Amino acid sequence: MNSNLPEAPSANGRAIRFIILLGVVSLFGDMTYEGARSIVGPYLATLGASGAAVGVIAGLGELIGYGVRWASGYVGDRTGRYWTVTIIGYLLNLFAVPLLALAGSWGSAAALIVAERTGRGLRTPTRDAMLSHAATQTGAGWAFGLHEALDTTGAILGPLAVSGALALGLGYRISFAMLLVPALLSIAVLLIARFHFPSPRDLEARETIESPRAFSANFWTYVAGAAFVAEGFVDFSLIAFHFSKTTLVPETWIPVLYAAAMTSAAVAAISLGRLFDRFGIRVMAPATLISALSAPLVFLGGPVAAVFGVLCWGVGMGAQESVMRAAIASMAPANQRGAAFGLFHMIFGVAWFAGSALLGVLYDYSIPALAAVSLVLQLAGAPILILSQRSSATSDGRTREGSQ
Repeated sequence: MNSNLPEAPSANGRAIRFIILLGVVSLFGDMTYEGARSIVGPYLATLGASGAAVGVIAGLGELIGYGVRWASGYVGDRTGRYWTVTIIGYLLNLFAVPLLALAGSWGSAAALIVAERTGRGLRTPTRDAMLSHAATQTGAGWAFGLHEALDTTGAILGPLAVSGALALGLGYRISFAMLLVPALLSIAVLLIARFHFPSPRDLEARETIESPRAFSANFWTYVAGAAFVAEGFVDFSLIAFHFSKTTLVPETWIPVLYAAAMTSAAVAAISLGRLFDRFGIRVMAPATLISALSAPLVFLGGPVAAVFGVLCWGVGMGAQESVMRAAIASMAPANQRGAAFGLFHMIFGVAWFAGSALLGVLYDYSIPALAAVSLVLQLAGAPILILSQRSSATSDGRTREGSQ
């Protein structure tokens, strides 16, 4: 035996490399669309949109984006073409952003915003299904938390770059156009990941062949709780619109605050992901409480309260993108995870649309009512989420109480 031959990488090591590669894809991707998201609200305002229009546009984008996820996940499961669906989704998701620089009205800008959300919807279930295979080697909470931390690193850098462009007087259109660079980098890394890991399902630590079956009662309980949280979660476009309209925050500082929210989300994602692997969905209780405080602080307080509110908003976003995704990975068999992620996100998106539209309308009529409704809806979701843990498996394969 030749001792000079390099050792084959361990399954755990390959899984970590795959998670990091997808994380870097998301890093550059988030630089692109989160950089845009940080200024979409004020940009729409300059094009003549009202508060209600901003709320409806944000909600409609999420509705369509989340609505296509079930079909995307289902197609991925049935055909096995997870990479194909993922790549198509990223192309639409990322290249709609620089085209915003050419928008001549808030209607055309709205169409591009919806297109961007649609692309994100197409690629998310299939990407998460691939990621879930690697997560069986590392723990779902850790895997999705690490992925979200890299993801939100891009969501920090993108808004900061946009803020710098605005501070230099380059304006919104140049800011959107320059986001073509991270979009191209994201696609490049995605193709590298596709080359090195053509079959991510091979990373599955405990592959089993199961016949298609109905999702469990715990899955549906979990989805119901998540829907309440989604309905009460204010889209950042409306927060940015509020800051711009009230001059509570200088316009060039709005992207900086968004970057601060993403920093909060990254820290929350890693921390809550680790805690999820140990304690399960119960970690959503304190995370939801913190998230629920964001609307009262942002919309009813002064500048200092608004900063704390944005940080609380980031905790909520980090929890949604780490713990909520990790829980789905632990509730569905390997051959149905695409559909499970897609179905969950579709219902989550319908709830997000309904909540965003309602909160946008409330903004034009009663800001205190907006804050109260947001608070109550999110707090109502927390106990329902916790109920779903009764007999769901943990991300490392151990069984929770009641399932043995």
